Amino acid sequence: QVQLVESGGGLVQAGGSLRLSCAASGSIFSINIRGWYRQAPGKQRELVGVITRGGSVYHADSVKGRFTISSDNAKTTIYLQMNSLKPEDTAVYYCAAGRYYNSRSYDWNPEYWGQGTQVTVSS
Repeated sequence: QVQLVESGGGLVQAGGSLRLSCAASGSIFSINIRGWYRQAPGKQRELVGVITRGGSVYHADSVKGRFTISSDNAKTTIYLQMNSLKPEDTAVYYCAAGRYYNSRSYDWNPEYWGQGTQVTVSS
């Protein structure tokens, strides 16, 4: 089992920045991909980006150039640096992790989820 705990959400004005963290514990040696999803009110959960064990990173087009996923050297914590935030970035952000993924398309089905952290961007 893997436990994921997010932190760093909050309220920020448009154009501002936030950094989310996701700390993993448990059987993290089995995890090969981790990522961030978000879900806005009334909308489906969408992928924000992923980072693999090997350090490859993918960002969704909607956040490319504004958001950056990274991890610490120990691979226990991943981060989501969010710059130039827009009101449409308002959502609950979830950290996720899994063992398997398609290395070409980064398609994956997360096996573990965090509890989510609210990000609200005011205009």
